[in-house]
Amino acid sequence: MELQHFSHPHPLVSFKYQIVAREEVDPEAALCLGCEKPVEGWSYGCNQCKFFLHQGCAELELAPKIQHPFHPKHPLTLLPKSPYPGEGICDLCGKKFGGFVYNCNDCSFDLHINCALLQSSIAANFPNSLHPHPLFFIQNHNNEVEPHCSGCQKPISGPIYHCSDCTYPIFNLHKECAELPLEINHPCDRKHPLTLLPQPPTHPQKCSCSLCRIQWKGFVYSCSLCNFDLSLDDFLFSPPTITVASHEHPWMLVSRKMSFVCDFCGTDGDHTPYFCATCHLLVHKNCISLPRHIMMTRHRHTITLLYSFQQNQVEDWMCKICYEEVDISYGHYSCPASRCRYIAHVRCATDKAIWGGTIMPEGYDEGSEEVVDEPWNLITDVVEQIRIGELMVASEIKHSYHDHNLRLTFSGKTKDDDSQCDGCTRPISTPFYSCEQCKFFLHKDCAELPKEMPHPFHKHLLTLSNSHNEYGYSWCNACRRQYQGFRYRCYEGDCSFEIDIQCMLLSDTLKHPSHEHSLFLVHNNEGTRCSACFERLYSWNGAYKCMRRCDFSLDVGCATLPLTAWYKYDRHPLTLTYSDDSEPSQFYCDLCEKEREPNDWFYYCAGCDNSLHLNCAIGDLPYLKRGNKLKEYSHEHLFTVVKNIWNCPPCMVCGEVCNGQALECKESECNFTVHWDCR
Repeated sequence: MELQHFSHPHPLVSFKYQIVAREEVDPEAALCLGCEKPVEGWSYGCNQCKFFLHQGCAELELAPKIQHPFHPKHPLTLLPKSPYPGEGICDLCGKKFGGFVYNCNDCSFDLHINCALLQSSIAANFPNSLHPHPLFFIQNHNNEVEPHCSGCQKPISGPIYHCSDCTYPIFNLHKECAELPLEINHPCDRKHPLTLLPQPPTHPQKCSCSLCRIQWKGFVYSCSLCNFDLSLDDFLFSPPTITVASHEHPWMLVSRKMSFVCDFCGTDGDHTPYFCATCHLLVHKNCISLPRHIMMTRHRHTITLLYSFQQNQVEDWMCKICYEEVDISYGHYSCPASRCRYIAHVRCATDKAIWGGTIMPEGYDEGSEEVVDEPWNLITDVVEQIRIGELMVASEIKHSYHDHNLRLTFSGKTKDDDSQCDGCTRPISTPFYSCEQCKFFLHKDCAELPKEMPHPFHKHLLTLSNSHNEYGYSWCNACRRQYQGFRYRCYEGDCSFEIDIQCMLLSDTLKHPSHEHSLFLVHNNEGTRCSACFERLYSWNGAYKCMRRCDFSLDVGCATLPLTAWYKYDRHPLTLTYSDDSEPSQFYCDLCEKEREPNDWFYYCAGCDNSLHLNCAIGDLPYLKRGNKLKEYSHEHLFTVVKNIWNCPPCMVCGEVCNGQALECKESECNFTVHWDCR
């Protein structure tokens, strides 16, 4: 039985997956292109193109154009896939998809087919004080929508209300949250009723109240006269008694507005603590369920929650995450390993930006883990070894990321002094492995990189990869530069964090020649600026900071700048320089002949008195490998990464000279060069 479907040019043949998949079809390719779920049972397919549809998806009666309540402005057109580069993103549920889509070209609006088929009705009389747009009531959302309620911040379940006008952030409410009373009386404020607000009132920047500390974003009940706010989590989910396995006595709710210090986390509270009458402990509700043992990427051992309650602290302890003092008379996480002095505040160790949620079972013994007999790196075979002193060193290897054998070089230079490592893309230096048949080089350290590594920049375990996006390069989430070569990437759920090799070699402390004190990795840098490039840092930017009140911070991009660079008219290396005492008339770059900002870092040769802007010295594309191909959606041919030194051609877009790295189209009908920023 054949079917001619709008989504594919060839006829689709009916088949039963269990038979065809074993004999003819690559199972990894057998995904339904309509809903992106695995093909099973009776389906339709074009085996030549590896194109498959569930029978139900193929036989859906889909109108070529619809008027949909989630996008009332214009009709939506049915397309086989999103017309935009890369994966489509549904403007209702926020999820990535690759199947059928209803699209509005005028508004660049995509509605995934599963979301387009949801049954909805407009919600009447929803209060404008909680949301300015009309809401749609969806009885059964089939887990297609964004997973959290904008009111209580809990996972979405059951019937919901949805706003089609809000695309970022997406606005959804549980039915129960949408129907909450607009005013309540509560024992925490006996003088006035509490009013339901869509978000917490504005508080001072360094406010330490419970809502600011946990960064609550949802609905609150608030009294502006008393400056009192109650989150929906406290209002809806605070039972009078809580019993947990980690504590032998029950916890009883104290439903009062009162100031206290939590005995478990050591931070202030302002209302409704839980009390253990036997132990005389007052704690936040969320601290009752703190895990006893956790593992995080910032430390190699399991760390354990301790409640020592010492009255006199003999020595100072510094939290290894925020680098502020830990008062060990309150709860804290510390490492039980002998001679390991790792310690952290409870709030720091369980911060969602730092801890990936790994809880270790009671009685877990790190030393008892079974050793798996498989390579820990990507060297698949050692072909030949040589002895150096008492060590046996692999002189010829096979590596997962290259087809030919690689031989080790201990000293000397390559035939091409501009050779780059295919792992980290930095200039090649000994010792390194190379292929005698092609220009493939790997520093010995890069060849031996482990398959998986934790890193303090990210809360999940990272996996080594040499693949990149469809354009042939990637963006490092740490230094925010484009790069090629190897990378470490997170494959945990929807997380797509990736980092280049140079940044992967950083730790949580840094000694940099630009500053006299040690610098420490800090995750939340909202409101600060990098002391080198003066770029503003945001909450998601990691940076290295001085903790001695120097007000000195380095973003990761500046922290990883090479300490030396080369200039074609200078026989000496140029040194990264952090200040300039020259006369103002000398603040110019010897390469581009444009002015330099007096406080900006630059590269300098004292012997020849040459000064260069950072980008003029290392180029716009220092971590793309010369000779590699790139794809850009704005041009039909592949670009080649080139380094122009002599007789530099002009950029076809801006007309300026393409000195240093640039992109070149070598096709005869094009034959032009373009700057990265002009591409």
